[in-house]
Formats: sequence, structure tokens, C-alpha cells
Amino acid sequence: CINTFIPMLETMTIIKKNMREAAAKGFINATDCADYLVKKGIPFRDAYKITGEIVRLCIENNLTLETLAIEKYKEFSNKFEEDIFEAINLETCIMQRKVEGGPAPESVKAQIEYIKNKI
Repeated sequence: CINTFIPMLETMTIIKKNMREAAAKGFINATDCADYLVKKGIPFRDAYKITGEIVRLCIENNLTLETLAIEKYKEFSNKFEEDIFEAINLETCIMQRKVEGGPAPESVKAQIEYIKNKI
């Protein structure tokens, strides 16, 4: 497996813009949207239901959570304020996941070091 990936990684071109667009279209920040509502006092189950409805609206209208207007958010809950956009910002979402195996830079570096020591 490693022998297959090494040549691929050595010749791969990383296009950050494309990676970010793909991540946004995948709604990886939907959990952060639901967590935002929970922090605002919405019950967990309701927050996830609301978020699911928002994601469906985004899919139907070719939008992402980051491009949906605040007015649309407020149609689902009056708890939404402008700070939702910071809560669902992809970079913010990544940086908050500082757990083993998580996407935060320090977590990734720790995993890389772990793998290097295993090889």
C-alpha cells in the first residue's frame, strides 16, 4: 500500500481552492451548525433536525452552509445570528478538532510523527 501511495504523493498537485470547495459541498460543517444551536439553548434533537432541513435547502439550491443568507437561517430558528458564519467556517471547524486523529494541524502532525516512528 505504501509503495503505491509514495509515487502518487510525490507527483500529486494540491489545489487548495478545489479542496475547499469540495469540503464545503460535503457539508462537513453541519455538525458545527447543530452544535451552534445547542449552545444557544435548542435541544440536541431539534438542533440536528433543523440543521438537516437547512442542509436539504442548500442542496436543493446549490448552496453551502457558508453561502446561505442569514435571513434563510432565521427562517429555521430565531437563535441564528451573524456569528453562525464563524461557527461554520471550515477553517474554524478544523482548528477546533484538536483530538487524536482529528484534522487540526497539531493533531495531524502528531499522527505523522506516530506513523514515522512505526515505519
